[in-house]
Amino acid sequence: MATPATLPQPTILDGQLKNSSPGIIGKAVFALLLAGGVIYITAQLWGDLSVVHNVSLVPYLLLGLALVIALGFEFVNGFHDTANAVATVIYTNSLEPHVAVVYSGILNFVGVLLSSGTVAFAIISLLPVELILKADKGSGFAMIFALLVAAILWNLGTWWRGLPASSSHTMIGSILGVGVAYQLMQGKSGTAGVDWEQVEKVFKALLISPLVGFTAAALVLLLFKFVARDPRLFEAPKGTAPPPLYIRVLLILTCGGVSYAHGSNDGQKGMGLIMLILVGTVPTAYALNHAMGAGQVQTFAVASTKAAGVLDHYVDVGVDPPNAGLELENFVSTKKYEPGVTVALRNMVVNIRHEAVEYGTLAGVPQGMHANVRNQMYLTSETMRLMARSGGPSMSPADIAVLTDYQGYLTKSTKFIPTWVKVAVALALGLGTMIGWRRIVVTVGEKIGKTRMTYAQGASAQLVAMATILGAGAYGLPVSTTHVLSSSVAGTMAANHSGLQRATLRNIGAAWLFTLPAAAMLSGGLFWIFNSLAR
Repeated sequence: MATPATLPQPTILDGQLKNSSPGIIGKAVFALLLAGGVIYITAQLWGDLSVVHNVSLVPYLLLGLALVIALGFEFVNGFHDTANAVATVIYTNSLEPHVAVVYSGILNFVGVLLSSGTVAFAIISLLPVELILKADKGSGFAMIFALLVAAILWNLGTWWRGLPASSSHTMIGSILGVGVAYQLMQGKSGTAGVDWEQVEKVFKALLISPLVGFTAAALVLLLFKFVARDPRLFEAPKGTAPPPLYIRVLLILTCGGVSYAHGSNDGQKGMGLIMLILVGTVPTAYALNHAMGAGQVQTFAVASTKAAGVLDHYVDVGVDPPNAGLELENFVSTKKYEPGVTVALRNMVVNIRHEAVEYGTLAGVPQGMHANVRNQMYLTSETMRLMARSGGPSMSPADIAVLTDYQGYLTKSTKFIPTWVKVAVALALGLGTMIGWRRIVVTVGEKIGKTRMTYAQGASAQLVAMATILGAGAYGLPVSTTHVLSSSVAGTMAANHSGLQRATLRNIGAAWLFTLPAAAMLSGGLFWIFNSLAR
């Protein structure tokens, strides 16, 4: 078996990569996609906003500014994270850079379009419910701008310093910073409104996924060594020569898989924030899912009647809170169950059913009422999610099934992502990849191990990264493409006894450790400033 070349030799950066670019064809293809996407997005946005009447220019200006900042975050995410997907396939000469970037961008696009939105709303659920309910108020705008600006500034700063920070960590840190700052500004404990169970779930995914990548990639490489006897697989790339055909095909396929997985997971992080922006600025168009027609509303009404009947079994006689909305808002904020919560929940279910039947369709809800109806639905859904684990009544499996079915209709009504939003995010990610791929290629190929990455190592790392990211997405868990792929490459280096570059590992560890608190403090400070200006 051949021994990989050590790094003191001329690296791939000194050869064909140094002067590579996406090429004229690659740029032309992406330019066509970008132009078509912008036309499609503009047409869809114009159609959606046509239902809004007698509104001042201010919401549209806020909408435009917020969308530019949100897509700016996805652009930075593109050259900060997305380029990991093309790093191995370019480094091993399996595809030319311009072909790889376009190929990766297309599959990233498909991944974004086919994503379920579960990761997007898992991220949003980290915010205090009170802020989500105030998305159309001054504090809501302050929240959106603070966490987006903080995420972009930290991402740009770490990129400028060459630190491999994760956009996922940055966004989650920014969200937590805003949430804690809001609670402190309300005179409460900084942790009062944070759903720590959800935070713990997200943190576990961010912590465990790199460990899974490291271990699994090491095992896959050892399996390669046991099964494959072709010594060429365990050599580093030589000049511009491509790898053996069968390993080249595997590298290309896994590159596509990582691209698709990244789009379906990382691409969702900005989607949830964009939906908050749309709900806050033009609730008439985006607070409720207008795709739910009369037939679905009638089915929803039947499910509402069943849910109200189930809740009647658990209502305490003589308890009747004067304001169902305030009762539920207090519960989801404090997580402290009181007997009045079940009564308020039953009353809210009945109110929502009356409104849905009265208006016929969600699109028929009068202008000015969309945000209110959405907040009612959101509060009801969150109460049902939290009640069982917060001391609520113990229900039978049959009753739980009825409420779960009802909750599904609430989710369809309020947690949706228009196709044009997915297209916009995909284009922003792709544009970022076009700019930032070269730095990531060199880091992945030559700055993790003490020897250059071999074909088998690249294939092992990509297989594991693809599987890990797709698995996390299936459970609605956000993970970092940067850390999963980097740890997978490190795992193959350890299994191959290639040695690891301590400086790179130290930088990765430092970025992992400091990104969350730094982004949180930055977003919290910005939220305080923006909220003061919005009053």
